[in-house]
Amino acid sequence: MNYSIKRAKSIRSLLAALALATFSTLALASCTEDHENPEAAQRKTYVLVNGAFQAAYGWDKVKAALESKGNQVVVVELPGHGTDQTIPSGITMDSYRDKVVASIQPLQGKVILVGHSLGGIIISAAAEVLPDKIERLIYLGAFVPKDGESLFSIASEDSESELSPLFVPSGDHLTIGISDFDKLQEVFCADASPEDKKVLLEKFRQEPAIPLTNPVTLTSAKFGTVSKSYIKTLQDRALGKTLQNKMITENGIADVREIASSHCPHLSKAQELSTLLISIANQK
Repeated sequence: MNYSIKRAKSIRSLLAALALATFSTLALASCTEDHENPEAAQRKTYVLVNGAFQAAYGWDKVKAALESKGNQVVVVELPGHGTDQTIPSGITMDSYRDKVVASIQPLQGKVILVGHSLGGIIISAAAEVLPDKIERLIYLGAFVPKDGESLFSIASEDSESELSPLFVPSGDHLTIGISDFDKLQEVFCADASPEDKKVLLEKFRQEPAIPLTNPVTLTSAKFGTVSKSYIKTLQDRALGKTLQNKMITENGIADVREIASSHCPHLSKAQELSTLLISIANQK
């Protein structure tokens, strides 16, 4: 009987030792993998928001580049843009904000929220609603509002913009069109490929007008607590450099990067932009 008990104890001890050795090996392998592949520990969730006269398609190349590094990417299709058929009379800035908020809420952990141009207003409004779900706001050649400002109120200060002179309001003032599409290509993305310029025109839709006039409500207790970065588009002809600098200064954005591109680097320099987004997201 004593022999049987001793034998059982020995077997249990051996199994425990084997289990400990296996666990140690797996833990060491995991640590080694993270050390050798730091990107594995830096994967993020990016939520991308387009600007005026564009839609989710504009982020295709950036999305692919970010995902190739193991990141999760969600591209928001705004009401009245791309394939969304919401009628313009029913679209407000709150509609845009709520679509972004609804895209973020189901996601695990915090997100990197990126807004291009008009998208800067939208991501600011979303940050006021979900500050605890947003790790960082990144403004890409974007409008950065203060409390009570709208896109139009900010853009009215931009004497350098070559885009606003092209605006043509519809008869019912519910949408805004463009008077010269050749000029639009050059103002938006002079440095893009002929193929990307062609897609810009093929997918063009008139812009809902109401959201452009809607002021946003922002507070220091919510929006003000979210970390912010700005990417200046150095060859931008749609959003003037002077206004970009003014918004950066007035909103106290300390982390400022640059990309030598037109207004739409997501079209013309997607790989470079993606690398920059990863660098911003993973800063210490």
